[in-house]
Amino acid sequence: MSLGVRLEALSAGYGSAAPVLELTDLEFPPGSFTALLGPSGCGKSTVLGLVAGFVRPTAGRVTAGSEPVRGPGPERGVVFQHYALFPWRTARGNVEFALKRLGLPRAERRRRALAALAEVGLAEGAQKYPAQLSGGMQQRVALARALAAEPEVLLMDEPFGALDALTRTRMQSLLRELWQRRGTTVLFVTHDIDEALALAGRVIVLGGSPGRVLADHAVPAGPPDPDLRALIARHLGSE
Repeated sequence: MSLGVRLEALSAGYGSAAPVLELTDLEFPPGSFTALLGPSGCGKSTVLGLVAGFVRPTAGRVTAGSEPVRGPGPERGVVFQHYALFPWRTARGNVEFALKRLGLPRAERRRRALAALAEVGLAEGAQKYPAQLSGGMQQRVALARALAAEPEVLLMDEPFGALDALTRTRMQSLLRELWQRRGTTVLFVTHDIDEALALAGRVIVLGGSPGRVLADHAVPAGPPDPDLRALIARHLGSE
């Protein structure tokens, strides 16, 4: 299952400070995988916060499906760069704890947690504590925690930024496989052009202050397109 997401005539800021984001209309169709690309401070994470319901817009509105976003909800899962795992809980315990808000019986929470950990290739690590897991394994737990709630939209804020290059590549492959299997709508924040092109079917480039859309590109199937990469780099002024 998946939901489409719309941002309509949107702007956002924090308190009395200047706006950090000024967007017109953006639409993310159900089942799409979109990368939000841009330098630090351009509003990428603010877009995710708006869709997640952590940030309220100062103008415009956000909808998931046909419903306006007024706060966090289980149909929208979030994976952050920092794993935010409880060190005193096992991998399974961390995933189960996140399911408590759904009011599920204990047996169902355990079933979902074990299924999600197996789906991310961590079935054998279910009883291990975060300190016993590598960075990549901890991020798999964080991903399983989001997937266990069976979200229709998955919001990912630079989730692989702290991983080494090899682990990052493996996690990218895992994410692509999960997306193809589940068909979840994915919004993926990154500042890495190659990561955006490797993962997404669409790349939206943000920039400026306040942040705004600089470019919106469909990513063709197949090997990365060097011409598209060069074009995006020019948008970012980092060629």
